[in-house]
Amino acid sequence: MIKSLETAVLAGGCFWCMEAVFLRLKGVEKVESGYCGGSVKNPSYKEVCTGKTGHAESVRITFDPAVISYKQILRIFFTLHDPTSLNRQGNDVGSQYRSEIFYVNKKQKETAEQVIKEITQEKLWDKPIITVLEPLKEFYIAEAYHKDYYKKNPLNPYCFIVIRPKIAKLRKEYSDFLKKD
Repeated sequence: MIKSLETAVLAGGCFWCMEAVFLRLKGVEKVESGYCGGSVKNPSYKEVCTGKTGHAESVRITFDPAVISYKQILRIFFTLHDPTSLNRQGNDVGSQYRSEIFYVNKKQKETAEQVIKEITQEKLWDKPIITVLEPLKEFYIAEAYHKDYYKKNPLNPYCFIVIRPKIAKLRKEYSDFLKKD
């Protein structure tokens, strides 16, 4: 049986965090760190970090919608980063750390709008959600050393202090969605 895979492209702060979280979910086949939403072709990490390219650190998630839906991915996304904070996540500050959904089709855009409406009504966050919705134009894969960063560097202070608590929250709130270790 051939799987019919879909793609979600999300920006919610550091892509190391997003990759580490989404790789743990059932139905997620692949997570790639990269850059979206900017004006420079094939930007480097160093260029994106200046904030001058307009790109956001993003992840491209390839998933099986028969196992996990786009809506479920978005619900997890909105729980594990702060979508009310403009151009920052914790101590990561700059437009490259913004909250943004790069939708690949009209259905994804409508689903994202629906999830934002639901989360707003549920008062999951005290402040308004400012996540931007934008059609996906280009996704540039980040340099190879970013791949599996948390897995390769679990004791790195950033990984230990920032990523590890996100994974703990994922385990606590979404245990039914986790792959078996």
